[in-house]
Amino acid sequence: MVSPFTLPPAGFGPGSQPDPEGGLQYLALPSGMRTYAPHIPDPVDPAGTAEALALLAEMAAACEIAAQGGPGAVFDLGRLSPGARKVLADALGQGEVSMKLRGRPAIAVQESVFAGVWMLLAEGLDRVEIGAVPAPALSRAHVPHRPALGKPPRPVPGLANAPAVLTELLDRSQDYRPGEMAHVVNLTLLPHTPEDLDWLDQALGEGAVTILSRGYGNCRITATAQAAVWRVQFFNSMDTLILDTFEVSEMPEVALAAAEDLADSAFRIRDVIEAIR
Repeated sequence: MVSPFTLPPAGFGPGSQPDPEGGLQYLALPSGMRTYAPHIPDPVDPAGTAEALALLAEMAAACEIAAQGGPGAVFDLGRLSPGARKVLADALGQGEVSMKLRGRPAIAVQESVFAGVWMLLAEGLDRVEIGAVPAPALSRAHVPHRPALGKPPRPVPGLANAPAVLTELLDRSQDYRPGEMAHVVNLTLLPHTPEDLDWLDQALGEGAVTILSRGYGNCRITATAQAAVWRVQFFNSMDTLILDTFEVSEMPEVALAAAEDLADSAFRIRDVIEAIR
C-alpha cells in the first residue's frame, strides 16, 4: 500500500542549497563584550583639573586600603567646583554594574570604569564610595517594596517544586549569617512550571534593590523581601535567559568588586592621573 504522504526528497528545502550570491551563512555570534578602555579627560580648567587630580589620588589610596581588607571610603563630590566635577566625571566614566535603590531618597548607583569605585546620585546626594559594594545597597536590600507573604495559604493548580524550593529558601534565610558561603538553588536545572515562579514571587516579595551587571551578556539581580534571598538571572548577548537561580547570601558575588579588582583600580587611577598631568 502506498502512503498518501510523500516525504520530500533529501537535499531539498530551505537551507539545503548554497546561497546564489555565493556567500556562506552562519549563526549570529555573541557580541557586545565590554572591556576596559581608559578615558583621558581634556583639561581646560587648570584649577579644576588640579582639584580633581588630588581627589583621584585619594581614591586610588582608598582602593589600595580596601583591597588589603581595610575599610572603604566615601568622597562627597558636592564640594567640588564645577570644573573639577566635570574632569572627575570624565575620568571615572561608566562601568559594567548599575543599581537602583528604592527608598527616600531613591539612589541611582553606577560603577565607574574602575571596579569598586561607585558613583551614587540622588536628591541632595552626590558622592563616590570605595569598596566591594556601596553600603546603601546592603542596608536597603530587603526593605520590602512588595511584602513577602511567606508560604501562601494553599497551593494553586499547576505547582510542581515551588513549595519545596520555598521551604529550602526560608530555612537557609533564617540560618544565614554574613560571611557564610552562598547557597544557590538553580531553577534552570530544576523542573518547574510558570505557576511555580508566580507562587515563589508572591511568597518572597520584592526588596528595594535591583542590580544590572553588563558584561558578556547581562546579569539581573533582584533582592526579595525575604532576608538574604536574591533572584539572580543571567542572559546571553541575544537577551535569552540562560541561567535562573535563587541565591541566599549577603550580596551575590557577581555584583561585588573583588580585592584584586580594587588593587587593579588603584593602579589604573594612578595611570590616568599621570596621563592628565
